[in-house]
Amino acid sequence: MTPTDDSTPRLAPGCRWGAETKTVTPRERVILFPEGAIKLQGTGLQVLEQCDGQRTFGEIVKELQGQFVDADPAKIAADIGQFLDQLRNKRIVDY
Repeated sequence: MTPTDDSTPRLAPGCRWGAETKTVTPRERVILFPEGAIKLQGTGLQVLEQCDGQRTFGEIVKELQGQFVDADPAKIAADIGQFLDQLRNKRIVDY
């Protein structure tokens, strides 16, 4: 289920940001969840860092559309929605 514009994505219960380690560069972060860990970087990291339960999906999309002005806004929204849906299916994100 893709989030709606007023969905407020956040980390699911039991998930948290991991501590910085020597194997994680400054442009990467690790998210820990009951079944394991995922190393995030780039746009995926930008998206998940904004999933604080305060910002709406629409606000997150608008922020990234402002950063990537040459990209198709509809594609940005679709890609972010698909990314969050995948994380929701893994029980990493709730909305």
